[in-house]
Amino acid sequence: MTSIDPSTGSGTGSGAGAAADVPEVFPPTLREVMLRPQWIGLLLLCLVVAGVFAWLGQWQLGRAIDTDPPPAGITEELKPIDEIVQPGEYLSEPLVGQQVEVTGRFVPGDFLVVASRYNDDVEGYWVTGQLRVGTADGDRIPPTSLAVAIGWAPTADDAAAAVEALDAEARGQTGLELTGRLISDEGPVLPGEDDDPQTMTRMSPAALLGQWSDVDGLDVYRQYLVADETAGGLTEISSPAPEAGSTVNWLNIFYAAEWAIFAGFAFYLWYRLAKDAWEKEVEDVEDAAAEAS
Repeated sequence: MTSIDPSTGSGTGSGAGAAADVPEVFPPTLREVMLRPQWIGLLLLCLVVAGVFAWLGQWQLGRAIDTDPPPAGITEELKPIDEIVQPGEYLSEPLVGQQVEVTGRFVPGDFLVVASRYNDDVEGYWVTGQLRVGTADGDRIPPTSLAVAIGWAPTADDAAAAVEALDAEARGQTGLELTGRLISDEGPVLPGEDDDPQTMTRMSPAALLGQWSDVDGLDVYRQYLVADETAGGLTEISSPAPEAGSTVNWLNIFYAAEWAIFAGFAFYLWYRLAKDAWEKEVEDVEDAAAEAS
């Protein structure tokens, strides 16, 4: 039913009156949503998580920088081998290349040749020996051995001749004092299909031990010694002092950066969740207004 307004002469329908009675609803702002208690509580939780991540990043950063590096040239101070490492122990990085002194005797028959060894960019051979560590009075108990790189030869024939000469010198030898640089085990390597399985190309005490004699109950150093003074007509092995390593551990710095990113992501996650909730409320208000009109 339509009524006529006498002043205007226009008709007023019941539908228009109902539309006028619907109150206008305004959606909340993003700030209002973020200030609600549940989102404030979630923000506090994110602050705790980010704080833990920041602490982990600071811890990694502290480990990345060595505040107490070894003094320069420390590896050139001659020290007894037992002050540096014990048989069977690994050699820590600052001590690789340390100059040491040791007393013992070479075991006859255990002089072995290692191929593919370079001396000042010239390929050749190393002659190695088993040094039975001890004193002038006799061997250590339990028996202990150290692999020694005695010298370099340019050809296999020269290396074989040196082995014979060293065997002759070693018989009856006692109380030999050696100095040299202590180097970590290079590790054995499997020979290729065309390689002679008896030819060693790596300086590995573990591989040498498999060919030494009288090894029952033997303690062995994991490292080998590059002798300062050679014998048997061999050439001295070039073994320069190790270069000073960096006091910065870049891997730890990378980890510290990762923890910082994780801390930032915690805040981003909170923001993203709050914004998603706000956008949903705005969409619901708009949908309700569209249905009412």
